[in-house]
Amino acid sequence: MIYQEILNDFSWDSVLKTFDWTPNQTFNMAFQTCDRWADDANLVAIYWEDEAGNKEKWTYQKLKEKSNRMANLLRSLGVTKGDRIAGLLGKDMELIVTVLAVWKIGAIYVPLFTAFGPEALEHRLNDSECKFLVTNKEQKKKIEGKNISVQTILIDGLFQGELTFMEYVDTFSAEYKIEFTNIMDPCVIQYTSGSTGLAKGAVWAHKILVSIYPYQIYAVGTQKEDRFFGGADLGWAYGLIQSTFAPLSFGVPILIYKGKFKTKKVYQLLQDYEITSFAYAPTAYRAMMAEGSELVKQYKFKVKKFSSAGEPLNAEVVRFFKNNFGREIYDHYGATEAGMIINNYNVTNMAVKPGSMGFPSPGYNVALLDAQDKVVEKGITGEIAVDMTGFPYFFLGYWNNPEKTKEKMRGKWLLTGDLAKQDEDGYFWFQGRSDDIISSAGYRIGPFEVESSLLEHPAVSEAAVVGKPDDAKGEIVKAFIVLNKPYEASADLGKELSTYVKEKLSKHQYPREVEFLDSLPKTQSGKIQRFLLKEVNHVIK
Repeated sequence: MIYQEILNDFSWDSVLKTFDWTPNQTFNMAFQTCDRWADDANLVAIYWEDEAGNKEKWTYQKLKEKSNRMANLLRSLGVTKGDRIAGLLGKDMELIVTVLAVWKIGAIYVPLFTAFGPEALEHRLNDSECKFLVTNKEQKKKIEGKNISVQTILIDGLFQGELTFMEYVDTFSAEYKIEFTNIMDPCVIQYTSGSTGLAKGAVWAHKILVSIYPYQIYAVGTQKEDRFFGGADLGWAYGLIQSTFAPLSFGVPILIYKGKFKTKKVYQLLQDYEITSFAYAPTAYRAMMAEGSELVKQYKFKVKKFSSAGEPLNAEVVRFFKNNFGREIYDHYGATEAGMIINNYNVTNMAVKPGSMGFPSPGYNVALLDAQDKVVEKGITGEIAVDMTGFPYFFLGYWNNPEKTKEKMRGKWLLTGDLAKQDEDGYFWFQGRSDDIISSAGYRIGPFEVESSLLEHPAVSEAAVVGKPDDAKGEIVKAFIVLNKPYEASADLGKELSTYVKEKLSKHQYPREVEFLDSLPKTQSGKIQRFLLKEVNHVIK
């Protein structure tokens, strides 16, 4: 199959027919990703394993039953359609059950990342006005003493004095009638960082599951006989949707591994679970390459499809997988507000150009715009934009933030903030970010939150944060600091500031390098000119 054939044959009408219910009238994520497959008592939904070697096998039928019980539990606590319920857990089955239950009620799920610190959590929970937070004792400690009105449900707590969380869940009825949500009803508030201001809550409609269908079927190449393993955390868009609920919507079994990334363990999982489709961040693929070819030979693999997203892959990594696994890694590009919109396609015989994002997703109108919002010619860099009048559009704006939502729009176009250019063959090539977002190990990091955290340290007068190229992570966070008197620059103080941010904000956001300056470059209006910091200090290669 070739890409042009996909474009010629594609229609959204055909996509809609693959879903149960009538998408233009009623559509619910929980039904489409779980309940529709639950009649087959033997159909496996999730293979789960943790670092200690504990293993579980969940059928779609079991998922349906447990999420029904959880929905009834939440209902008993007063949760209704439109309420916001957050999850702050690792790759726990309790989290999967909670998300499905939230959708069944017609409530809105708010994903949170376990590496977030107290300030990041406080902002997201308060901004979304969450009613309940499902978490554990360790994570709850982060918000103790904070001005947050959210109520907590602890999966490692005791209920009614003696019941574990799951035992308590089982006291509720296994029958639940799913809320008949509209396809454009909100289902998730996914927070995304920007270079200015606090993290914004991107609101998704249930329609996102329809909108990502062409990505899943063509780019990832999902087939009924697949076994899928995606490594992204459920606190992020790719982990929640593309690595978990999107493949489940096809009735495909997935593997969820709760543990640190180690190449040998990943190879063991790929072999033992007979994984056929694998998706991970470029950082993981680089780590696998670093272990060498000899390690690959020690395992037997059935993987036929490799997918990657988060940042461009270099040619060396792609060649390693082609030479050792017989298959290139297919690079994909997406945005929180737009979905996966430019990709290389596993189902095609397209030539993979290492570093290229590939071609626009079928059914999407994607363009590159100049500063005057005009479409640029091939070879010219422009901002990636998506036509909001097209069928797949599922972004409902930023939660309680019409001003930031408006800034994202230009006529019929949604601006991604990312820059790219198109070569003569039609391939798109990522060129950078127009808003200073840092991409590190697949995480999108906004400088503002890191800078705000640094400024709370008594030694810091001013702070500016940029991304510095790094072979392993794509970019690392680098901070430029102007000190208050009488503090003096030193390596020890630099380490102290890094640790300060790591403990306050997040383990993936802290600056791995700190440089002290007498002053920061600014515009006449006082805005920090980060691009000058990158140029003068040779941060960009």
